[in-house]
Amino acid sequence: MRIVIGQGSCGIAAGAEKVRKALLAAHVNPADVSITGCIGMCWLEPIVDVYDDNNQLTRLVRVNENDAAAIASFMETGDSSAVESLKVSEEDSEFLSKQTRIALRNCGIINPEQIDAYTAAGGYSALKKALCDLTPEEVIEIIKTSGLAGRGGAGFPTWFKWNAARQSAGEEKYLICNADEGDPGAFMDRAVIESDPHNLIEGMLIGAYAIGAKHAVVYVRAEYPLAIKRLKNAIAQATEKGIIGEHIFGSDFSCDFTIKAGAGAFVCGEETALIESLEGHRGMPRLKPPFPAQSGFWRKPSNINNVETFANVSWIINNGGEAFAAMGTDGSKGTKVFAVTGKVKRSGLVEIPMGKTLRDVIFDIGGGMKTDKAFKAVQMGGPSGGCIPANLIDTVIDYKALGATGAIMGSGGMVVMDESTCMVGMAKFFLDFTAKESCGKCIHCRIGTKRMLEMLERITKGEGKEGDIELLEELCYSIKDGALCGLGQTAPNPVLTTIKYFRDEYEAHIKDQKCPAGECSDLIEYKIIADKCRGCTLCAKNCPVDAISGTVKNPHVINTEKCIKCGKCYSSCRFDAIVKE
Repeated sequence: MRIVIGQGSCGIAAGAEKVRKALLAAHVNPADVSITGCIGMCWLEPIVDVYDDNNQLTRLVRVNENDAAAIASFMETGDSSAVESLKVSEEDSEFLSKQTRIALRNCGIINPEQIDAYTAAGGYSALKKALCDLTPEEVIEIIKTSGLAGRGGAGFPTWFKWNAARQSAGEEKYLICNADEGDPGAFMDRAVIESDPHNLIEGMLIGAYAIGAKHAVVYVRAEYPLAIKRLKNAIAQATEKGIIGEHIFGSDFSCDFTIKAGAGAFVCGEETALIESLEGHRGMPRLKPPFPAQSGFWRKPSNINNVETFANVSWIINNGGEAFAAMGTDGSKGTKVFAVTGKVKRSGLVEIPMGKTLRDVIFDIGGGMKTDKAFKAVQMGGPSGGCIPANLIDTVIDYKALGATGAIMGSGGMVVMDESTCMVGMAKFFLDFTAKESCGKCIHCRIGTKRMLEMLERITKGEGKEGDIELLEELCYSIKDGALCGLGQTAPNPVLTTIKYFRDEYEAHIKDQKCPAGECSDLIEYKIIADKCRGCTLCAKNCPVDAISGTVKNPHVINTEKCIKCGKCYSSCRFDAIVKE
């Protein structure tokens, strides 16, 4: 038997490394213990996969150090009764069985720190095929047939960008990977790099061959130390094997690889701002044209795609463009990876063919709502996206259909909200992010987002005025029309969609000084219902400012003047005696 421990960032944070050390302390043979990346079932971490001699899998979930002895016994005897309580449920297993995995096909399965594990799974065969059997033009034609669009948010045809860079004059060209994943709640790119770094390298090398670039650069956020570590290790291994460097696979194609750790600026998701940062300047977008394909990194022809885009390339080359295009819809081909977070039971990474619905992801794969509260909305596309309400839950996931709602596909962030979420507060949260992340180059974005944020802050404090909603909408459209880059042009989306679908909540905040969701602390008040209070004193013990008084077995009272509205009394009450008004 052998053990594979999930050690992506989520697994390590949940205690996977402690589990590994505990297994070794329990005298499990170190040769039988290996690691893998994130398989996407983040809510079940730490995950330990046990394979018997026939390669049959027993998946154990939510494992901790105290389970090491039971797992060691299972390894020695083959009797799984000792780990019965740790086995993944059939219901949770459906999370993976209902997906179609291409970009994530190796994630959580192979060892990301061993190149031999990648090659054993067919790795680098697509690169060899491209270099030995295909011309650069034929590679681009296969990508064109596949219909692969950029997965970074804009959905621009990949083949078109590659072809433009190839046709640009000049011997020195650059292929750049945007791994500066900045959306709150998004972790698709991080998971791919941590779990399958060689797949990214292979896709980039194929792209570099297609456009005629001898230099490949990965721009990755510095907040991803594990991803950077594993990518550096993969580059070193591939270089040692002759897969990176001179005359790859005996061909005339040569390419080197470098990594640039970015400072974490959201605006560097825009390709020209990313290039500025790569060159050592402040990350601020350039005017276009010229486009990067003509004048990019160091003013040389350059092509930029994100991690997920490159993660699809080797599969497409091996299986054909037609196979990828057979999945999805007419205007949106292939699969898409989503980071599903928020008030959903099964949070993690989901890869599905385009054409599935939001209901399929949230309720079928994601298992529905985590609490007994009703589904209210889902934020698609991060700070650049928009909120889609419950009545549009059957919206098809493709670029056109999501765009029609006012949201966008984006890079794949999907934040699920229930009825306890204040939509005005949600718009404020995302606008606060984009206002802080604005590079300040253009007035519309620098000043406009700040003024909008100030209005939203007033509204959530109960200080809104008549006409604020109309003024917000006017500012939104002015910023969209006047901003230089995609950050400013999309920053108003969360505000516009929440006004469109949840205007009544804005009106309640302004006209009634009430937050219908009970989330805005300035607009709520906690009260104790005397008839329900048992006098258990738990609320008083949990109050950090001693705002609750009363004696044992007698109704308690909240001093509203002292109350800081932290909600600890509300969450600690076991008798539903405390209400929010």
